[in-house]
Amino acid sequence: MTSAISWELYRSFLSVLNEGSLSGAARALAIAQPTVGRHVAALEKSLGIALFTRSQTGLMPTEAALSLQSYAASMQSTAAALERAAASQGTGVRGTVRVTASDVIGVEVLPSIIASLRDEHPELVLEIVLTDRVQDLLRREADIAVRMTRPRQDLLVARRVGQVELGLHAHQRYLARHGTPKTLAELSNHALIGFDQTTAFIRSAGKALSGWQRDAFAMRTDNNLAQLALIRSGAGIGVCQVALARRDESLLRLFPRQFSLQLETWITMHEDLRNRPNSPRLSRSRWRKRQIFIGADAA
Repeated sequence: MTSAISWELYRSFLSVLNEGSLSGAARALAIAQPTVGRHVAALEKSLGIALFTRSQTGLMPTEAALSLQSYAASMQSTAAALERAAASQGTGVRGTVRVTASDVIGVEVLPSIIASLRDEHPELVLEIVLTDRVQDLLRREADIAVRMTRPRQDLLVARRVGQVELGLHAHQRYLARHGTPKTLAELSNHALIGFDQTTAFIRSAGKALSGWQRDAFAMRTDNNLAQLALIRSGAGIGVCQVALARRDESLLRLFPRQFSLQLETWITMHEDLRNRPNSPRLSRSRWRKRQIFIGADAA
């Protein structure tokens, strides 16, 4: 009966889907390749369907396999959440907490917060997922999320921790070589750093980014850290968080009155975690002491 299928069979199936081969799945799971093969074969037999076909490039998933992928991923997230919850039992703040945030927040903001948290609670283990993809807290892909929009799901608890201001910035070296634009119109004569793909955030920014179209950019990247690195290197003019730029005297803000974009920042978690007695609290004050930078894709 399919109801008695072991989770390890689904885990191997999902790993083959993600890695594209039995050998890749075996490396990812740290088990033998024949074991992965047996797991997939056993799952196919139990379900009565073919999950993969062989090709010159590796194993190709069937339509049936693709239709099962989201369910297997949900099982994986639930299993991981179960392990984290079990590890946190006992006295004191301990166990594993999985936090998701954008790459820039993870690099520029989270390290100092995590260091402080670990000093207070040395038995706490933090898993950091740096991605601009919105992790599904309802499916327990993460325990805590730093988001630039308030979640609408009823089962999620959100706390607003402040606003983030974005502005136009350039390095002194760039302005020394190319001059400082006097008007927004003069930006068309400069090397602009911007996005490659139009995202929900870009569309919602509306008037604040009017005139900032993809074709206007001399350098295009959807990676927030890459945009920040380009600004810091003196490659051109780009958008970054005002408070973060203030840390570096060589970064100068341009047109502060004409270009200012305010974004709210929220800490979100599943409501089940709110009343867990030994869960760590990411307090409002801890976040208000730090200004958070986000890039154009972090919403």
